[in-house]
Amino acid sequence: MFIAKSLHILAAVIWVGGMFFAYMALRPAAAKLLEPPQRLALWDGVFTKFFFWVWISIATILLSGYYMIFSHFGGFAGSGMHIHLMHGMGLVMVMIFMHVYFAPYKHLKRLVAEGNFPEAGKKLNTIRQLVAINTAIGILTFIAAESILL
Repeated sequence: MFIAKSLHILAAVIWVGGMFFAYMALRPAAAKLLEPPQRLALWDGVFTKFFFWVWISIATILLSGYYMIFSHFGGFAGSGMHIHLMHGMGLVMVMIFMHVYFAPYKHLKRLVAEGNFPEAGKKLNTIRQLVAINTAIGILTFIAAESILL
C-alpha cells in the first residue's frame, strides 16, 4: 500500500499544486507583464504542458485510489468517511477538468491560433473560474485526506 499511497499523494500534489501555482503566481505575473496576445499564447502553451500531467495525475489517482479501496479497505463499505469524501470530491474535480479540457480550452486553442484575442480572453476567464473552483475542492480534498491521520 505504501507505493499506491505515495503515487496517489504525488499525483494529487502535482495536480492541485500546479493549479495553485498557476492561479496564485503565474496568473498575476502574466497579467502584469504581458499584453493579451502574448499572455493568451503563454496560457495556451502552459495548459498544453500542464494538462498532459493532469491526465497522468488523474489516471494515477483513480488507479491507486481504487486499488487501495478494494485491496486494503475491503471496498467502499469498509472505507471511512474521509475516503468517501476524497472519492466524491475527486470525481467532481475530474468532471470539472474534463469540461475545461474539452470545452473552453479547446476553444481557447482555436481562438489563439486564429488571433481572436478578445474571445480567447473570455475562454481564459472561464478556465480561470473553473480552476479556482477546482483548486478549492482540491484543498478541501487534502483536508479530508489529512483526517486519516487524526
